[in-house]
Amino acid sequence: MLTVRFENNADRAAIFEVNRLAFARDHEARLVDRLRETSGPSNLSLVAELNGQIVGHILFSPIMIDGTSSLKQATALAPLAVHPGHQYRGVGTALVRDGLIACRRAGHRIIVVLGHPDYYCRFGFTSATDNGMHPPFEVQPGALMVLELAPDALAGVSGIVRYPPAFDEV
Repeated sequence: MLTVRFENNADRAAIFEVNRLAFARDHEARLVDRLRETSGPSNLSLVAELNGQIVGHILFSPIMIDGTSSLKQATALAPLAVHPGHQYRGVGTALVRDGLIACRRAGHRIIVVLGHPDYYCRFGFTSATDNGMHPPFEVQPGALMVLELAPDALAGVSGIVRYPPAFDEV
């Protein structure tokens, strides 16, 4: 049975490996390690475990939306990784679903993701650009998405999505 839970220190090597395998490189795995160092307890990190083996990982970390007159705190969903041998079996869906519930409980109000619109729209994500937010770099049209976890959290929010420096290394 698949279970989703918060990561613990003993999971770090397995999380690195799942991210490395899922992306066929170690950039995202190193990003997770770097965000642990720089954002620490501000991160929300969950793993999917099947028969005692970690088969998926999701990380939520703090970001800012840099508007013309203010900065607004938000949360980035990145990365989401599923071991290649367990993809297309609902692992990613379980991680996103449970991760969003955990974010809501932790008081996060705005989630931003850079990903496939067809995948993330089923969780309620919509175009960030349509909501007045823009990426700090070139992305595929529609790939930057946003989700409001609290009523009116997006009211008056617009600007450039600013990721921590750790993302520059990916």
